[in-house]
Amino acid sequence: MQTTKKKTGQVEKLALMALFTALVAVLSYFGGFIKIGGLASISLTLIPVVLGSALFGPLCGAWLGAVSGGVFFATADAAFWFGLNFPGTIITVMLKGILAGLFAGLVYKLLEKVNKYLAVIVAAIVCPVVNTGIFLLGCRLFFMDAVTSGAAAEGMSVGAYMIVFFVGLNFVFELLANIIISPSLYRLLNIKKKNA
Repeated sequence: MQTTKKKTGQVEKLALMALFTALVAVLSYFGGFIKIGGLASISLTLIPVVLGSALFGPLCGAWLGAVSGGVFFATADAAFWFGLNFPGTIITVMLKGILAGLFAGLVYKLLEKVNKYLAVIVAAIVCPVVNTGIFLLGCRLFFMDAVTSGAAAEGMSVGAYMIVFFVGLNFVFELLANIIISPSLYRLLNIKKKNA
């Protein structure tokens, strides 16, 4: 009986991870089509990354982040970044996805014994912060020529240009969406799990 329950739990986890993987893939691909004023793409991809890392652990969060990064390479936006620096694009995109999911899961694990909902909220904050932070670091390391010429064309400092054009509304939207939606969905998934 115990073995059957364990196998059922493993199958359920595998099925949910497959569902989260598919959800991340779809959101990653189609997120680039929704634009805010032509400047930034709206992305809801980090929500299932946060949920997956909270429900299944940091390594699952890292996996979901890697899926998000991998799918990005099939989008139209990837061609622009590849044109600037092919290896830099791969490194930046994969690292930001993997580390965002990993750190969200680690933060959740650290705080879940205190309060699971607090843990999800903090993970929902950490995920976009790490994602955006790694992206900005990648811009600094691999795309600085393009950033500098873009800033000069706009008559802005490099720092202001990166904040306005690369962070701006996109980061604010991702952060708010994660803080609001991730804990709500986590609560619903936990209620469903308890009733099952």
